[in-house]
Amino acid sequence: MICRLLLALLLAGCAAPARADWASCLAGLQKTAAAAGVDQATIQSATGNLEPNDAASFIGQQPEFTTPIWDYMAALVDEERVTEGRQKLSEYAQPLAVARERFGVDAATLVAIWGVESDYGKGFGWRPVVQSLATLSCMANRRADAFRGEFVAAMKILANGDVRPEEFTGSWAGAFGHTQFMPTTFLRMRVDLDGDGHSDIVGSVPDALGTTANYLRKSGWDASQPWGFEVKLPENYSGPSGRGTRHPMATWASRGITRVDGQPLGGGSAALIIPADNTGPAFLVTRNFDALYTYNNAISYALAIAVLSDRLRGRPGIQTPWPTDDPGLSRLERKELQTLLQQRGYPIGNIDGVLGTKTREAIADFQERAGMKRDGRAGQKVLQGLRAR
Repeated sequence: MICRLLLALLLAGCAAPARADWASCLAGLQKTAAAAGVDQATIQSATGNLEPNDAASFIGQQPEFTTPIWDYMAALVDEERVTEGRQKLSEYAQPLAVARERFGVDAATLVAIWGVESDYGKGFGWRPVVQSLATLSCMANRRADAFRGEFVAAMKILANGDVRPEEFTGSWAGAFGHTQFMPTTFLRMRVDLDGDGHSDIVGSVPDALGTTANYLRKSGWDASQPWGFEVKLPENYSGPSGRGTRHPMATWASRGITRVDGQPLGGGSAALIIPADNTGPAFLVTRNFDALYTYNNAISYALAIAVLSDRLRGRPGIQTPWPTDDPGLSRLERKELQTLLQQRGYPIGNIDGVLGTKTREAIADFQERAGMKRDGRAGQKVLQGLRAR
């Protein structure tokens, strides 16, 4: 009992300064928003009773940097996403044509970004944007100044009426809408493609597609160029690689690099990227790939969009196998894995293909029982093991 009392007193003593720090920081954010021209009614409505959330705990855990690329690609470029993407190309043919005419970005690229960012509008993220950005501004261990700028931009979006407050939800980092823009980027790039007087990337697919096309154009998109293509490296290749190693196509040809489809490399210049190692897939990429990269600053992310856009055009996906003996799972296979785990009595929650904590813990337990390496990773070996049992 004494230990419990001491613990309660200790926790109470820690909580009071933390709460004071939060209140002080939030007051500073409110003052900054007011100085930027946001009206007091909007500020009080959005932040009057605001409490922090868990956003700061996700810093440094982005899947683009923590997930093996074969897992990342398998989940984002699967038959389910390709099939639905082709349906969206038809359903939104008119606004996609307008976006291409105005900004010079093709329909397949825009729909691929939409598919990767929010699964065609099915996954905006559920955290209130203002709450997440206030939390990150006050509690993040890095980039706090950048998040403060995003917070002020989010308040301006509410004041402008671009998004209804109850719909202003997004990722832990504050990205929102069909194509997941950060607030400052949205304010710079917003487009009212449907002509209703507002740029609403939450409630209007045309506005989201138009804003995305505008962003890519201003990021250097060139309609006359492809994003790039898969290539075959000569055996024991040891030459330059990396997104910054741009050379004329003739230079790459002289090093023995060829397209996997047998076509000539063509003209212009490109950089060579090798996402895994020299035995896996390799790609020559143009500045259009760089434009995709700026959306999220990750090779795996840009490659997922590029390959999905090719699949939407009817082209094949990546031809060279990834250098692993345990490839990743598509979303359909992830759902099957979850179903099989649930049938074995694991309480994993919803069968949704999302590998949350409960699913990873169940996988790890199954791996240990089956004599596999215990790492909680959902790969083909685990799925096959569950099928066999």
